[in-house]
Amino acid sequence: MLWFGIVSLTMGFAGWTSAYIVSSKRDDWISDLELPSAFFVSTAIIILSSIAYLVAKKAVDKNNQQLGTIFLWVTLVLGISFIILQFMGFSQMLENGYYFTGPTSNIKMSYVFLIAAVHIAHVVAGLISLLVVLVQQMRGKYAPGDMLGMELGATFWHFLDFLWVYLILFMYFMK
Repeated sequence: MLWFGIVSLTMGFAGWTSAYIVSSKRDDWISDLELPSAFFVSTAIIILSSIAYLVAKKAVDKNNQQLGTIFLWVTLVLGISFIILQFMGFSQMLENGYYFTGPTSNIKMSYVFLIAAVHIAHVVAGLISLLVVLVQQMRGKYAPGDMLGMELGATFWHFLDFLWVYLILFMYFMK
């Protein structure tokens, strides 16, 4: 089911990025738009969160439960920080006069808002999954060779990380 979901999400974001490319041929497309700096900081944060999740998995696999729990908490804090930074990026766009809809909006900014907002929604789902993994870890459910829930949660989390890196690079280079 996880891979079915990942493929479905990939198809959805592929559709939005394809529409972004097609729309970039419009006369009202803004090609000199700078993405908010908070988006780049959030990119570093989500990459660090994936590294923290990897460290947590390795620790549990080596039966270092305490270290695994600590790094799951680190992953959670970094995931929440990612979302906060995304909203800071939205604020930066609004301060620069770019809106999602309305008379002062434009199609490019609408796509940037949409793509980032939908990704945030999926990160929230990833955080819920991470909370379940964290609670299960604190209950002693995971052990070397018995980490299916943690592995599935990590796969989804790393997918979200990879997806955001792709999206930010896409929006940065696709002027």
